[in-house]
Amino acid sequence: MGDLGDTHSEAYRVPTDLPCKSSIAWHNYNVVIPRLATKRLRGALRAFPAVVLLGARQVGKTTLATLLADEEGDRALYLDLELPSDRAKLTDPELYLASREDKLVILDEIHRTPGIFQVLRGVIDRRRRKGTKVGQFLMLGSASMDLLQQSAETLAGRVTYLELTPFCAAEVVKNGTSVADQLWVRGGFPDSFLASRETASFEWRRAFMQTYLERDIPMLGPRIPAETLHRFWQMLAHAQGQLFHAAPLASGLGVSGQSVTRYLDVLVDLLLVRRLQPWAGNLKKRLVRSPKVYVRDSGLVHTLLGIRDQEELLGHPVVGPSWEGFVIENLLAQAAPSTNAWFYRSSAGAEIDLLLELAGGHLHAVEIKRSVSDPRPSKGFHLACDNLKVRGRWVIHPGRERYPLDARTEAIPFTEAARPDSRWLANSR
Repeated sequence: MGDLGDTHSEAYRVPTDLPCKSSIAWHNYNVVIPRLATKRLRGALRAFPAVVLLGARQVGKTTLATLLADEEGDRALYLDLELPSDRAKLTDPELYLASREDKLVILDEIHRTPGIFQVLRGVIDRRRRKGTKVGQFLMLGSASMDLLQQSAETLAGRVTYLELTPFCAAEVVKNGTSVADQLWVRGGFPDSFLASRETASFEWRRAFMQTYLERDIPMLGPRIPAETLHRFWQMLAHAQGQLFHAAPLASGLGVSGQSVTRYLDVLVDLLLVRRLQPWAGNLKKRLVRSPKVYVRDSGLVHTLLGIRDQEELLGHPVVGPSWEGFVIENLLAQAAPSTNAWFYRSSAGAEIDLLLELAGGHLHAVEIKRSVSDPRPSKGFHLACDNLKVRGRWVIHPGRERYPLDARTEAIPFTEAARPDSRWLANSR
C-alpha cells in the first residue's frame, strides 16, 4: 500500500454503485467524500420532530449538519453552542424558538445546554398542534450518557438517534478503487485519513487523543486522571478483540475493578470503544459470559501502540485483532439500525467472530480472516453454526475473489462485504 500523496489536491469521486450520491459530503480543501449516513439522516428528519446525530469528536457531524443547512437555505438555522454568542441566543429558549417555528433548528454541541430538552418538548408539541410534525430539530452530540438519558426521558416518542461513524470503506473510493488498506492503517477520522503523509496522520491522532483526555472527557463529566485513562486505553489496544476481564486491568492500573468498569463505560459512551456482547440465547450450553472489547477506530489502535505505518503493522502481534475490529466496524456501519450483533463462544471451543441477527430474526455467522491463501474457518466455527442453526455462513478476507468454501460457507472479499449494496447485507434492509 503506498501513500496517498498530497490528498489536499486530489478528489475522491462518488462511486456510481452507492445508493446515496448526495451533495452532502465531507470536505477537506478539494477533497469531497459523500457520507452514507446522509440518506438515513434525511429519512429520520422526515419521520421525527427531533433527531440526535451522535458520534465521536471530529467524525464530521458539524460538516454534515452545515451542508444540510446549506441545502435547506433560509429554512434552516444553525447554532454552535460552543460559541458564547450562540448560547446567549438561548438565554430564553422558548421565546427565541417560538419566533422561528418555520425553521429546522440545528443545535451543535447540545451537551452545552442540557436543560433545553424540556423546552424543546413544549415547542415540538405546540408545533404539532399547528400541523408541523417532522423535521424541526437536529441536535449534534458526542454521546455522553447524560445527553442520551435526558433526551430519551424528555422527548420520548419525539426523537430518534443516528450515529455518524468515522469513514468506512464504502466511502473512500479513489479513482474507482477502494483504499481500504489506507483506511485500516490511518483509521477513519477525516483529518487522519486525509492527512498528506503518514507522519502527519499519526501526529493528528496523537493530538486528538490528548485533547480528548485532557479537555473533552473532563468537560463531559467524568473525573478520571488523564494519565490513568490513557494507560487504560493503551491496555485495551494491546488486548484488542479479547474478552474483558476487569481484575488484571485493575491490578495493572492500581485501581479497583469497579473503577476499570467505569473507565470502560466512559469510552463506550463516547463511541471510542465497542463492547461486543456474547450471544446468550441458549442457556443450556456453557457459554462465555464476558464481552469482547475493541477500540473502534483502527487508527487509534495503532497510535496507542506506536504503530506508524503498514510496514510496522504487518509485523506487529496486533495485526490480526486490528483487522478483525476494522472489519466489524465497517460491517456494522453498513447494516440496518435494527441489526443486532454479538460474538459466540462456548466452553467446548465453538466460536463465531461476529453473529448478526438481520431482518426477520435470522442469524448469520461471520468469520474474519487475514489470510488470503487459506481463509477456511475452523471446525469450531461450523460447530457453532450448527448449534445455532444459522442461515448464512461467511468468511470475510482481504483478497479480491468471492468463492464458495463448501456447500454452506462462502468467502467474500472485504471490499465487497463492506459495500452497502452487497448481497449478503441485502437481507438486513
